Amino acid sequence: MSETSGIPGRRRPLRRAVVAVLATLGLAAAAASAATLPASASAPTPPSGWTQVFLDDFNGSAGSGVNTSDWQYDTGTSYPGGAANWGTGEVESMTSSTSNVALDGNGNLLITPRRDASGNWTSGRIETTRTDFRPPAGGKLRVESRIRMPDVTGSAAKGYWPAFWMLGAPYRGNYQNWPGVGELDIMENVQGVNTDWATMHCGTNPGGPCNETTGIGNNTPCSGTTCQAGFHTYAMEWDRSTSPEEIRFYLDGVNFHTVKANQVDATTWANATDHGFFVILNVAMGGAFPAAFGGGPDSGTESGHSMAVDYVQVLQSSGSGGGGTTPPPTGNRDAYSAVQGESYDGQSGVSTESTTDTGGGQDIGSLANGDWALYKGVDFGSTAARQFYARVASGAGSGVSGLVEVRLDSRTSTPVGSFAIANTGGWQSWRTVPANIAPVTGTHDVYLTFTSGQPADFVNVNWFDFGH
Repeated sequence: MSETSGIPGRRRPLRRAVVAVLATLGLAAAAASAATLPASASAPTPPSGWTQVFLDDFNGSAGSGVNTSDWQYDTGTSYPGGAANWGTGEVESMTSSTSNVALDGNGNLLITPRRDASGNWTSGRIETTRTDFRPPAGGKLRVESRIRMPDVTGSAAKGYWPAFWMLGAPYRGNYQNWPGVGELDIMENVQGVNTDWATMHCGTNPGGPCNETTGIGNNTPCSGTTCQAGFHTYAMEWDRSTSPEEIRFYLDGVNFHTVKANQVDATTWANATDHGFFVILNVAMGGAFPAAFGGGPDSGTESGHSMAVDYVQVLQSSGSGGGGTTPPPTGNRDAYSAVQGESYDGQSGVSTESTTDTGGGQDIGSLANGDWALYKGVDFGSTAARQFYARVASGAGSGVSGLVEVRLDSRTSTPVGSFAIANTGGWQSWRTVPANIAPVTGTHDVYLTFTSGQPADFVNVNWFDFGH
């Protein structure tokens, strides 16, 4: 959900009695509104060759909350430590109240924005507890939902921003690494217009290979009934069986937007896709996207119009890659030439920045305890490497230090070598640090892992290589 979407640095107090009364009345109104919805449909049976890996049909008693084994509530106006107003400028406060997020008793989930007597907005935002949704090697992933957007249009809809979308798993708990970790907006809508927007966000912000904060997107109208007047099926298929790999977006089974891996550089694509994702449903009020179409909410915006969600389903199709097993590394990196830090194939907690070190380019930074970076297919050859070298800098505070570790093929394997690093005189004060390692031959995926007794950042890395 960007600032067409913006940086999603997104993720209660006791209320006065009058607000509690209003919330109760609001829930009753939602139940009455829900009664007018058509009977829900069950999620379709997976087609031949597809396996269902997640389903919520939102069956349950009216006024109950979501299943917290499958979903977690995002509350307030940001993630812990994340950007204010969910990073998008939206004005509501998200709650776990059934006034904002509730089943309707007819097989639908209702997410309902509400304005209280003081003019303050609340709404709902939930995300899957699982963060591992991704296609198997050589296979496909399909994420779909049947949704009726809030049934409000014109001036009464100013500020409404419903969405069904996904964020890369490394975002959870970091909240500062967008858009590099990837965002897939399967459905976004603003201002009650009859339009479905689909977008992929990646790279750097602003600008970069993915044209942020706009992203790589397209839009299409709903047909038959408008997006607001009826249910429509919104879906994304991530296809790793094609070359190049591609991500396709659908409205009612019609593909209207496709993003291919070769539209961006390989590192950008890998950073955005080489990990799992989690699914998000929410209705924001206000923010950068509505601002681009007239703004709001304002005094004419109507409270209490729900996004109704019939089901969310995730399907997986195995391909020639073997149902999710990672193929062996192909040896496309030379262990004895500099491997640039920013060329990672996967990461957690890592950010990139311009470096003043010789040769310029970028380094990886914000490295602290538990962070890691993956470099696939490093070829050590038949003569054992016994040395590791890394170009590092540190502006860590007094008493802050940590280890730069080398692990092979798994970030939880025993390190083959490591060195300790503390303040080098500044975050761009570079030195090359050597370390002995256990003998290594052949081709391996190399993980750099970072371990410290303190939570503070302790090192930047520009490049690394190996020696005999």
